[in-house]
Amino acid sequence: MLSIRMTRIGSNKRPAFRMVVTEARSPRDGRVTETLGFYNPKTKPATLKVDRERLAHWLKVGAQPSSTVKSLMKKYQEPSAEAKATAAPTAQ
Repeated sequence: MLSIRMTRIGSNKRPAFRMVVTEARSPRDGRVTETLGFYNPKTKPATLKVDRERLAHWLKVGAQPSSTVKSLMKKYQEPSAEAKATAAPTAQ
C-alpha cells in the first residue's frame, strides 16, 4: 500500500520536510517513489510548495495521506473559484 507522508531533511534544530509517496512499510527516511513537495516550518510564515496535480494523481490511484499531510493540505488549501466569487464584496 502506498502512503503520502513527510520525510525529514535539514540539519539539527533546523527541520525541513519533503512530502513524498512511499511504500507504507518503509522507514521514514527510506526509499521514496516520488517527491511531491516541500515544507519548511521555520520560515515566517511557514512555506509549503506542493505539485497539486501529482498529489491528486496519487490520491486517485489509492495512496493514503498521513494525518500530518491531511492537516497541512487543509491548512494551506487554495480557495476554490466559487469561494473567491462568494467572498468578493459587491461594488455599489
